[in-house]
Amino acid sequence: MDERTKKIAVVTGAGSGIGRSVALALAAAGWSVALAGRRPEALEDTAAAAGPGADVLCVPADVSDPADVTRLFESVRARYGRLDLLFNNAGTFGPGGVPLENITYEAWRSVVDVNLTGAFLCAQAAFRQMKGQDPQGGRIINNGSISAHVPRPHSIAYTATKHAMTGLTKSLSLDGRPHKIACGQIDIGNAATEMTERMQTGILQANGQLAVEPVMDAADVARTVLHMAELPLEANVQFATVMATSMPYIGRG
Repeated sequence: MDERTKKIAVVTGAGSGIGRSVALALAAAGWSVALAGRRPEALEDTAAAAGPGADVLCVPADVSDPADVTRLFESVRARYGRLDLLFNNAGTFGPGGVPLENITYEAWRSVVDVNLTGAFLCAQAAFRQMKGQDPQGGRIINNGSISAHVPRPHSIAYTATKHAMTGLTKSLSLDGRPHKIACGQIDIGNAATEMTERMQTGILQANGQLAVEPVMDAADVARTVLHMAELPLEANVQFATVMATSMPYIGRG
């Protein structure tokens, strides 16, 4: 890819799972990719997996910390001068399997801080960069979840933040329209990552039973994100759902 036309992306939560798969897909397609996450060693592993020819920048950052988010986007601007894509991916499930009445304030707050406040802080920083750069514009893709539509048992903090992510996506789409900033959301179900390992040993269903659920390769998700990312700014995938074909989503509960 010509250096003058090379696209620049920020991927949060890039040290593992879906974030790593998306970062690798973007790098393989010729994008320059800033890898953000809390664990420096994991980011370096992603960078190594991208190969020696990839243009990647590792920026350790906690998306729930406003100072870290500012430093992340300043680092990208200093290195590349512009930003074409934010994949807003960092997230945590939080206290899985804990009944609602036993969730502590601290546990609730930690999920909200990462999944919702962190997504807002990164989107705000990306929005400012995209609005002010020349040529103006860019794209934000938020990682929602099947839980942006329907909950699992004992998942109130995660589910609430993922429902809120949909509102964030819609507001970003509307507010970005005058500035050539497109925003879409990918809702993912049962990609094979560290977060979904328990699905392969049995996970609580709405009827109270435990059941093993099918999973899909995270690379299948990454291909969809890459398609969304490489559309011209005049086109947008507003919402996409990518899931393991036989998972209990349609008909859940």
